[in-house]
Amino acid sequence: MLNRFIAIICICVCIGSSDAYGQKNKFKPEWNVGVGFGPTLSSVDLRNFRGATVRSNSYMQYHGGFAIRYITEKNLGVIAELNYVQNGWDQEFKENPNNFAHHHKLNYLEVPFLAHIYWGNKFRYVVNFGPKISYLLSESEKMSDTLKDYLSSGEMPESFITHQYFRDAEKKFDYGLIFGTGVEFRSGIGNFMLEGRYYYGLGDIYKNKKTDYFQRSSNNIISVKLTYYIEMF
Repeated sequence: MLNRFIAIICICVCIGSSDAYGQKNKFKPEWNVGVGFGPTLSSVDLRNFRGATVRSNSYMQYHGGFAIRYITEKNLGVIAELNYVQNGWDQEFKENPNNFAHHHKLNYLEVPFLAHIYWGNKFRYVVNFGPKISYLLSESEKMSDTLKDYLSSGEMPESFITHQYFRDAEKKFDYGLIFGTGVEFRSGIGNFMLEGRYYYGLGDIYKNKKTDYFQRSSNNIISVKLTYYIEMF
């Protein structure tokens, strides 16, 4: 998946840069400021060194914040954002799904730095991609009473992973890659960009040395964001 992500980025850069090079002498740079909001569907890839995983469902929450966009040339620009984002995981239980429940919420302050490529004029198709860094502000955990009783009974099979329960994140900083695509409508009252994004986490929320339990504990987020931009100059 990561190799495919990088290949798409390279293709977009080549197409956008080639078009922008031929048009740059006819284009006036543009500064935009904006505010955006939308839902997130998140999960955490929890995998131990034996290859066993904690299955999770998509956990629906929200994100939003501010954006600055500088369109440097025709079809090409950059975006920097400051967002508050809610993510985490909702564990999937194949056995006793009606009684077992476990949710772990992670609240981050994030700063994405994105390349912005677009095609069109008043109505545009857009592609945004680039790195993101995040800092964990707070977290919370909830589980059903039935699951608490089951854990305290000590009757779980050996294959039942319990290391994620009653355990806060051990790493505050997170980093990864964002790829987004969508459409933008430019009007007399501002510009509206509707975008779907995928975040592939490269960091981990738990320590991952060979002496630790989890080999991987990375954030994965699918999100939708509507951003309203106004042109400054």
